[in-house]
Amino acid sequence: MPSLVIESQPHVMASLGKIMENTVQSADIIIAVFGTGLAAWLFDAMTGRRGLFAALLVAGTGAIAGWFLAVRVFAVASMDQWLWVAWALGGAVVSLVCFLLFRSKR
Repeated sequence: MPSLVIESQPHVMASLGKIMENTVQSADIIIAVFGTGLAAWLFDAMTGRRGLFAALLVAGTGAIAGWFLAVRVFAVASMDQWLWVAWALGGAVVSLVCFLLFRSKR
């Protein structure tokens, strides 16, 4: 019975449609953030748990750099495409590998 009430009110359906549209539009950002966090967590787990915060900081910085290169420098993607997500995750991985190679080991 409640579905009939919602269907009979078009403004409610339009509001629900806008909410779903905004959620889908930000899905690529959510996936990029979670993918970067997952990459940092895996890096931290594989390298002997030296500090998740440092790995998150390095991966986040690399992801922002990857996004910047894809969207602003080389213009191979825009924010409404999914290619920038791959560039951001690639930037996170490259920065984590560089962090592994060049960090001080005291």
